[in-house]
Amino acid sequence: MDSPGLFGLDFSCAPSQRKPLTLAHGALHGHVVRLAGVSELDTLEKWANHLGETGNFVMGCDFPFGLPRSFVDALRDHGPQDLRQCLQAPSPAHPECDRLIGALRHYCVDRAGFQALIDGWGTTWHPERAPGSKLPHRPTDQAMPGISSTSPLQTRYVPVGKMYFEGFWRLVQANVSIPAMRAGRDHAIALEAYPGFLAHELIGRRSYKNESTDHADRLVARLPILDALEAGHSRLGLRLKMTPAQRDRLAADHKGDQLDAVMCMMQAAWALVQHQQGHPLWGLPTCIDPVEGWILTA
Repeated sequence: MDSPGLFGLDFSCAPSQRKPLTLAHGALHGHVVRLAGVSELDTLEKWANHLGETGNFVMGCDFPFGLPRSFVDALRDHGPQDLRQCLQAPSPAHPECDRLIGALRHYCVDRAGFQALIDGWGTTWHPERAPGSKLPHRPTDQAMPGISSTSPLQTRYVPVGKMYFEGFWRLVQANVSIPAMRAGRDHAIALEAYPGFLAHELIGRRSYKNESTDHADRLVARLPILDALEAGHSRLGLRLKMTPAQRDRLAADHKGDQLDAVMCMMQAAWALVQHQQGHPLWGLPTCIDPVEGWILTA
């Protein structure tokens, strides 16, 4: 088959015209990733349609693909009765990650319901929870020295829990394959990405994006990221090829959504290289909890 298309997704659990999903797309040529463009999707339905209609792709998605095992076990043992029954029902034909998101979507109905479920963690249905462990992390969230991704149970501030609730469900509905978690369509591959890992490698803890206005220091931080990606100066071992106009657009985006999408695409390209070199799990570790998942390059 032709080389798969590469995608990188900067995700939002409630996209709109003001805050759309941002999708970078390109292709791998040897160890060079050519950026074809960056598009915006203002509804989750448009992204779901894209997943269902596109074949032969590898996509890096900036949202968690799983939840901490301690939380899932507590749900199964101490959670609301209806939810416990869904999680404990034998279903060998469905992977554990599918049963989990299906049970949560059925019981919680919407994002607000999922947030309420998490808020009850440790108060009403799991009184034995250890103090300070309300928002535990997965091992992958803290696998990189010096940086940690947000707990997938966080539903406020950066609501990555709600991103899991909306995003992972649509991957399952589109029957996308997720290495180490579920087998779906052969040539539709999604992997959990996190641009913060790559940005931290390139510029440390400097902030490169701002939600309100574009401060000069943020622009100055974005430029060395772009320089390093073009030169291939990262442990990914890949160079980003883009036009001057594309570079200017990435540099000018003060929110950093387009740059984040491109970095997710670069992580997806690294996974594709690992796969082409014979790695059975696209560069992921061999022992991964199927309800927690793993972040690319962690």
